[in-house]
Amino acid sequence: MFERISINPKVCGGQPCINGTRIPIYIILQLIKEGYSFERIVNECYPQITPDDIKSVLEYTVMLVKDEEILLPIAV
Repeated sequence: MFERISINPKVCGGQPCINGTRIPIYIILQLIKEGYSFERIVNECYPQITPDDIKSVLEYTVMLVKDEEILLPIAV
């Protein structure tokens, strides 16, 4: 489903990474959170990835949290 994202226990401790790199997706998410554009991430930080790789990072993250269920304690 996510050809651009890989999870390998032997790479970055099993953290999801951009396929073919050792770039964990959380680093890309942090850069986006800090205001970096896709172009800036590719041009200044990680020229070995593409804007499509970054889109895959976001799609993967959405998939992870989309169906996440938060269980709250029931008030008695």
